[in-house]
Amino acid sequence: MNYILYFVSPSKRLMLLLFILMMNMLHFSTGNMGSSPLAPALYIFGDSLFDNGNNNLLPTLAKANYSPYGMNFKKGATGRFTNGKTVADFIAEFLGLPYSPPYLQLLERVLQFDVLTGTNFASGSCGLLLETGNDLNLTQISTYLSNSPFLFSLGNNDYINNYLDSKHYNMKKHYSPRSFAKLLATNLSPQLQKLYNLGARRFIVFEIGPIGCIPSSIKQFDHEGRCVEEIDQLVLLFNKEFAPMLSNLTSTLENSTFILLVLGLRDSSSPCCISWMDQSSGCVPELGAFACKEPEKFYFWDGYHLTETYRTIATECFNGSSICIPKNIKELTLPA
Repeated sequence: MNYILYFVSPSKRLMLLLFILMMNMLHFSTGNMGSSPLAPALYIFGDSLFDNGNNNLLPTLAKANYSPYGMNFKKGATGRFTNGKTVADFIAEFLGLPYSPPYLQLLERVLQFDVLTGTNFASGSCGLLLETGNDLNLTQISTYLSNSPFLFSLGNNDYINNYLDSKHYNMKKHYSPRSFAKLLATNLSPQLQKLYNLGARRFIVFEIGPIGCIPSSIKQFDHEGRCVEEIDQLVLLFNKEFAPMLSNLTSTLENSTFILLVLGLRDSSSPCCISWMDQSSGCVPELGAFACKEPEKFYFWDGYHLTETYRTIATECFNGSSICIPKNIKELTLPA
């Protein structure tokens, strides 16, 4: 499991994070923004659904900085695990913000005093457990952060690359499906509370989608029907723990709002790019010429990740009422 800041000590990690947050606040308060965004910044935590280049600088095989990834993105292969923009990119656009830069590529921009409007801490193939500190004077930072959305996608790899991977992990021997779901929820809740203690108030959290329907699962596990229902039932146990947990946090953490994004996509079509392991893994490098010509008509780009179908998800969560509960992102940005 990759931890995006694993090579930095917890104390240095916190101080660097606080430095970035203070620089963000300074730039925003001095009026360097060219227009009026709906929020001062967007902070992103998660896995490959949101990763936009952090894994490029990590010693991991989970990378997407090569063709055909980015085939429909104007900057090409940047490390995004899709053909174009991620859902986090679309949400940033809807907020009127630039894309939140990858954390590991951010320090140079901070030192050059560029305008900073968020940070992306997402790392492909990881389950992110953020370590933070307490007892710091964070009054000014808290005021700034309270108006900035925090976007999370967590838990997918705890199933895909852990609980369901009996060859490399023994989690199933120690945890029943229900107790594992409780373990994940129990680990996530205090981390969200730590960010709240730093000043975060507006959270958008993805539930785990039906991973029994992704091409990787379809290829690897025996099943009847179009999806591996056994896997989707495992995830459902977590989501049943997840929603009440977020509701409880909203009621107990003063002035906080937690939006749950419900992913109901159950398409199990083959991936758009030519992928390793019989179309069940990442894209094979430099075979973009063999990828589907109209990726917007396909749900999956590789064995795990969506195409720019992300636009539909982001649009509905930003303006609609069907997948984001109890309010959409546009409503979240309104003054408290």
